[in-house]
Amino acid sequence: MNHRKYHLAIIMTVLILAFVGIAPSNAAESNSTQANWESLKHLAAGQQIRLVLNDVKSIRGQFQSVSDEGLVVRTGAGDQTFEKRHVLRVSTQGASHRARNALIGAGAGAGVGAAALGVCPQGGSREVIPCGGRGAAFGAVLFAPVGAVVGAVMPTGGWHDVYRAQ
Repeated sequence: MNHRKYHLAIIMTVLILAFVGIAPSNAAESNSTQANWESLKHLAAGQQIRLVLNDVKSIRGQFQSVSDEGLVVRTGAGDQTFEKRHVLRVSTQGASHRARNALIGAGAGAGVGAAALGVCPQGGSREVIPCGGRGAAFGAVLFAPVGAVVGAVMPTGGWHDVYRAQ
């Protein structure tokens, strides 16, 4: 295997492992699920929500208000009231973290590129030695944008349950 393919294989493996390790997990969301109708009173009017009704119909719209009896949501058809007894789940959309993820990805890409291109295999042996700053700098500059793109396209936000009927 020539040296370029060797370096590229190392870089891609480390990048994949790094991003798989920092990928957000939706499995942890279940801890925030509440079976308390009162938690809906913390929503702001106009906030984007998603309802799942007893008949498993899903509705997206803007939260308007909540009372002990029901919930008012503005949809494309206008304001609609949904009785509490018909609501299975209410979710809100989380904030996007694409810029943060892009910065983290750029840093990871730069670090991986610097580490991978900052060492040189010695002839036919498997021993590696530091090549100097040029290779590391080139690797950092080359792979920082790759890491930024990977970080920016990682899924962010998502839906988080605010209410779930028992």
